[in-house]
Amino acid sequence: MTMRARLLGVCLLALYLTTGYGQEGKFSGPLKPMTFSVFEGQEPSQIIFQFKADPPAVTFKLTGETDGIFQIQPDGLLYHNRSLDREIRAVHRLQVSALDAQGNTVEGPVPITIEVKDINDNRPVFVQPDYEGSVRQNSRPGKPFMYVNATDLDDPATPNGQLVYEIIMQLPKVNDVMYFQINNKTGAISLTLEGSRELDPVKNPSYKLVVSVKDMGGQNDHSFSDSTSVNILVKENIWKAPEPVEIAENSTSPLPVRITQVQWNEPGAHYSLEVKEKPPRFPFSIDQEGYIYVTQPLDREETDAYVFYAVAKDEYGKPLAFPLRISVKVKDVNDNPPVCPSALTVFEVQENEQIGSSIGTLIAHDMDEENTVNSVLEYRLVDQTPTVPRDGLFLVEDYLGTVKLAEQSLRKRDAPQYNLTVEVSDKDFKTFCHVQVNIIDINDQIPIFEKSDYGNLTLAEDTAVGSTILTIQATDADEPHTGSSKILYRVTQGDSEGRLEIDTDPQTNAGYVKVKKPLDFETVHVHNIVFQAENPEPLVPGVQYNASSAATFRLIVTDVDEAPQFLQQVFQAKVSENVARGTKVGNVTAKDPEGLDISYSLRGDKRGWLKIDPITGEIFSVALLDREAESLYQVQVVATEVGGSSLSSTAQFHLTLTDVNDSPPRLVKEYTGLFFCHPLKAPGSLIFEATDDDKQSFLGPRFTFALGSESLQSDWEVSGINGTHAHLSTKHTNFEERVYYIPIRISDSGLPPLEGTVSLPVTFCKCVEGTCFQPAGHLPGIPTVGLAVGILLTTFLVIGIILAVVFIRIKRNKGQNNAGSARASEVKPLRS
Repeated sequence: MTMRARLLGVCLLALYLTTGYGQEGKFSGPLKPMTFSVFEGQEPSQIIFQFKADPPAVTFKLTGETDGIFQIQPDGLLYHNRSLDREIRAVHRLQVSALDAQGNTVEGPVPITIEVKDINDNRPVFVQPDYEGSVRQNSRPGKPFMYVNATDLDDPATPNGQLVYEIIMQLPKVNDVMYFQINNKTGAISLTLEGSRELDPVKNPSYKLVVSVKDMGGQNDHSFSDSTSVNILVKENIWKAPEPVEIAENSTSPLPVRITQVQWNEPGAHYSLEVKEKPPRFPFSIDQEGYIYVTQPLDREETDAYVFYAVAKDEYGKPLAFPLRISVKVKDVNDNPPVCPSALTVFEVQENEQIGSSIGTLIAHDMDEENTVNSVLEYRLVDQTPTVPRDGLFLVEDYLGTVKLAEQSLRKRDAPQYNLTVEVSDKDFKTFCHVQVNIIDINDQIPIFEKSDYGNLTLAEDTAVGSTILTIQATDADEPHTGSSKILYRVTQGDSEGRLEIDTDPQTNAGYVKVKKPLDFETVHVHNIVFQAENPEPLVPGVQYNASSAATFRLIVTDVDEAPQFLQQVFQAKVSENVARGTKVGNVTAKDPEGLDISYSLRGDKRGWLKIDPITGEIFSVALLDREAESLYQVQVVATEVGGSSLSSTAQFHLTLTDVNDSPPRLVKEYTGLFFCHPLKAPGSLIFEATDDDKQSFLGPRFTFALGSESLQSDWEVSGINGTHAHLSTKHTNFEERVYYIPIRISDSGLPPLEGTVSLPVTFCKCVEGTCFQPAGHLPGIPTVGLAVGILLTTFLVIGIILAVVFIRIKRNKGQNNAGSARASEVKPLRS
């Protein structure tokens, strides 16, 4: 081993020991296949691993793709002597062999793989210095119309090679709105929603974009970037919905017939037609030139209009733009005759109807388009059978189809039925409709009950409402299923509270007596019911209902134990909030249907304000009431049977508390930020607001304000603004730089009135830009704490000397100066 090699070994060993590669098993070990990862660009002489030899091996040999970069020491120390470059070679495949003293291979060669890990040492570069593209106005937002592309030699599997695109400038930029967007991964450029709506080649025929690309996913301050310009030409949109199309129904033209065309902005689009709701048949098609055809005859009476959509797709089946709405209206031709409402239309008329009375209206239909000449119908009476007592007994109004009585009143003995033939026609077709007129005899028969007494029936008072308890039956000799023979039943006696009702079967005239309201044993336990049967049609003159149209029935109600019943569900009372404990505030009353005694109790008295007399139901206060805590106090009252089944029921008791003036006025908030800038240049004022917790009148609170100390009246003034706000004003400008606590006396207008005194802090301070300034620490020109203390002590000493001199002079005066000095000190307590 040469001296140079020995020196390199020593250096490597020192580096080996300082970098921690000497840990057995982690950075050194026996010869075996291994893979190492090394970052490119590292300084040379970096140790990778140390292989250990087992006798007779005494040295190591390195072969393979070393590129003159990788070396191994005889003691097995593998290292590289130059920086690696992943872009030149990303993987180095080496072999290490162990040799004996004679140079013979004892072990190996063993494969060693060096993977070169990427670092961000290459900047991204756009493939072109600038790009040209074009887009049609109204193109679909998000649909790419061009791409930009950049490359980066770094590893694309790492952030170093992960590129992010961004539009950093759009010229012109209208109203600060971006019309274009870019996919930050693919470089695909498309329109934004605003661009799809607002691009207009007339206003701006072209745009220029500046696009940047960054590596490191664009998330690192040390990423590289590049930029390029993109020039975009705006073309006019030709993908427009065509005008609505009108096609006459039942056309005899050879099919298919071309009716309109749509066209995509670029060639090569694949067209198709779509509908939102597929009709039974869809008689339209489109070819690949965008021509739309009608393929079958149209029938307006089947479908009077079609709305469908033309779709343009690319070669991958993806839509190129929004679908276009195609509207087709089917024009009507008079191809439908009038249709009678039914094979036979039946009308009824009573014998005594007057001449000119309307018997009924024949309403025919025409399936042609409404409100056109094709659907206007005209009516004409062409036949009357029989013609007794004469022909022309009826007429039909020309355009209304109303059948009227024309000649005289009808008599059923002349003919019980007439058959009329009415011709209904439009301008090309006519149809004959048949009308049957039945003559109904007049109501000259009264209903007669099958029996006059339906006996007795016993029911419990809790029988369910809606239960059918009895079926009654009367008959009428007038013509069946007419107003003269239909029977309606009602109770005329024995049910003054309306607890029963009667439904009539329209086919049989049977009457079903049902419970309409709950029965009540305690009110009435025996009902002697009288039923009356009547017709909905009035009887003819001279005929009247008699006893045959009435029947009786005896209902016996049996008792069932029921819960107590309150006279009302909500009891209300009102008292003043300052009533004394033990004051009666209200009472409740309940009754037991069976006459049992009742015990009262309260439930939900969460504040413990009330108690109730269990016998009388009187409610008393047991604590001080407070309207400000709860102005409407609600509790439940429970009434329970004493004995019996101990059933109970509940009602609500609402106690409204009226206000008394028991809350003194106070400030509406804590005023901590009131200040004047010092020195005060002119007298000023501040506004403050008062309130209290009592109930206010509809006019609102009315407070009066005054200073709380007469000694302050020479310096301050308080004046009211309205019922809640007041001014605090200074009377001069000679105030010290400090906080003054001004007592304010506030009185309300209650009965009796209450008064409160509050302290309003007002700060006089130096201001900066209209704001109170308070220094945070020592500033140049401002004395330190020590210096300030010395100044303060000196000031006190001078003041003491002055006071001593003044005291001596006062002693020499005989009292007048003493009184004058006292008055002077009273009028200037706040001045500096």
